[in-house]
Amino acid sequence: MTDAELDERIITLTRGLAMDAPRAANSGHPGTAMALAPLAQVLFGRVMKHDPADPHWPDRDRFVLSAGHASILLYSMLHLHGYDVSLDDIKAFRTFGSRTPGHPEVHHTAGVEVTTGPLGQGVGNAVGMAIAERVLRNRFGASACDHHTFVIAGDGCLEEGISHEAGSLAGHLGLGRLICIYDDNHITIDGETELSFSDDTAKRFEAYGWHVEDLGEIANDTDALEAALRQAKQIEDRPVLLILRSHIGYPSPKFTDNPKAHGDPFPPEEIAAVKNILGIPADQAFYEDADAVRANQERSRARGAAAHDAWNQQLQQWNGDRAGWDAAWSGRGLAGWQDQLPRWEAGDKIATRNALKKCLDPIVEYFPGLVSGAADLTGNTGTLLADQEHQGPKHPGGRQIYFGIREHAMAASMNGMALHGGIVPFGGTFFVFSDYMRPAVRLAAISNAKVVFVWTHDSVGLGQDGPTHQPVEHLASLRAMPGLRLIRPADANETAAAVRIALESTGPTGLVLSRQDLPVLEGTSADGVAHGAYVLRDALDFKVVLIGTGSEVHVCVAAADLLAASGVAARVVSMPSWDLFEALGDADRKLVLPPGVPVVSVEAGTTFGWSRWAQASVGIDRFGASGPGDVVLEKLGITAEHVVATAKDLLIQ
Repeated sequence: MTDAELDERIITLTRGLAMDAPRAANSGHPGTAMALAPLAQVLFGRVMKHDPADPHWPDRDRFVLSAGHASILLYSMLHLHGYDVSLDDIKAFRTFGSRTPGHPEVHHTAGVEVTTGPLGQGVGNAVGMAIAERVLRNRFGASACDHHTFVIAGDGCLEEGISHEAGSLAGHLGLGRLICIYDDNHITIDGETELSFSDDTAKRFEAYGWHVEDLGEIANDTDALEAALRQAKQIEDRPVLLILRSHIGYPSPKFTDNPKAHGDPFPPEEIAAVKNILGIPADQAFYEDADAVRANQERSRARGAAAHDAWNQQLQQWNGDRAGWDAAWSGRGLAGWQDQLPRWEAGDKIATRNALKKCLDPIVEYFPGLVSGAADLTGNTGTLLADQEHQGPKHPGGRQIYFGIREHAMAASMNGMALHGGIVPFGGTFFVFSDYMRPAVRLAAISNAKVVFVWTHDSVGLGQDGPTHQPVEHLASLRAMPGLRLIRPADANETAAAVRIALESTGPTGLVLSRQDLPVLEGTSADGVAHGAYVLRDALDFKVVLIGTGSEVHVCVAAADLLAASGVAARVVSMPSWDLFEALGDADRKLVLPPGVPVVSVEAGTTFGWSRWAQASVGIDRFGASGPGDVVLEKLGITAEHVVATAKDLLIQ
């Protein structure tokens, strides 16, 4: 077979698998995978730089399937190009425990770069990957880092609001080496896109600053697809959108351009009809032409090995900052970076958001992969790095990112940076706006992406902006999310400890920080923060335990003093992180919260969930109010006097 004949054979086999796998699972999305089989084969077989033998090679091109419902397309490509995805894995599509789940999952299937599914998130991920590539290339040079990011997006991706934010950000940054192929198939689940979607997508992305090409009806022309993709790779000063008019379900006689091809497996008789058109056995599910598969796998492995070997030789001859490169790619700092973290004396007063900045500034040069930014609140959230250039066309290596008022895109692109590798992003906004970020935060947790979400103005203590800006339910909501490490430090020293934990750990961390100044407390402990909760102040024969988090720990200390004056001994516990405390063994938890001793929790937020640790709670089970922060806290009962009264009532019971 010639290369062109081999490509056509693989496209045919891909279309067969795209029908058979959803049919076997009685679940899935065959139509998009069938229509885009030629595009995928051109990407994986001709254009992209990738090595099936090493899916984690740092200088590979990145591929993001933002239209994650078409996962069978990606799994078929990975299998047919020699990744560690077998035909048996394809046969197990969407079954429990399989390596081919309903939507792609990073770390689960070899060759999957990001976890996609919620539409549009992959577009934001791809923007982050392109940022990461540019930062690393400009820091370490093209000999070490020199690749592209490709993303396939559909109508649903571009209708979701996140694509507007991500597209605007990418265009503003002039992100070359980002190539998005828009699968313009005119179909959604409800029906033709004309029911709900009449945007001029080309003009929209041109307005963002993208280079746009309308490719028209070339979805089945592999040579034309290759030419368009190679031309797009030559554009360095802006991202590229390629609009491809495809026909979902092609070449099905019954379901081409039919909404039923989107989310329903084809009936057996239609699968047989399509296979007859394709020239493969109509009565054989998961048919493979062994010679074609072997030839395609060998070709991809050979191409990948050659590119990978060439890069290895370049890296061996490279005289750049190898220590920095290695540290960046391992997600760690240079030796001694922890020693740069500041310490504060008891009695100092500083908002924990400002303490964060004082932690980041001295470590940024010791942590080569660290970048930082915020959604238009950079100075307000402590994420403004001293003496760092801001990321953009004039400073492509800049480590300060101004995300603008784009929380959705900020969080999704942070995931993309982290999963690209080499970058550990900090991204900040007010805690109440974590609501805008939640889909991406959830995906960070599912993906175990090493990102640091910085959420400040964390309680009604922010004051006069009022209830629209005062988070009360957010701590409880995010504590419910598996895989997210949430830390609300009591003072500046706990903040430094939280930064260290975030940078030394895997997975996402949320830092929940105060707007208002907080006193630096005697006895705050880095080891204690790592344990999630610890005894900050103890007393002989204590009768009650007062647990505080964040800005309420000092309230517990004041309450303990008042209780002591009235003859009641109290232990004060700082609990910056529920999930870290839950990870301790039962015996260690009992050392902090002894059985049989009543507990009062104190937190300027909803009391929901505190019954796990406490028998009584001082909190705010209502929305806040506009007024000076200290006044609002007092009016809503976050005072030492209220804590004392609650503790005494509990002791009487």
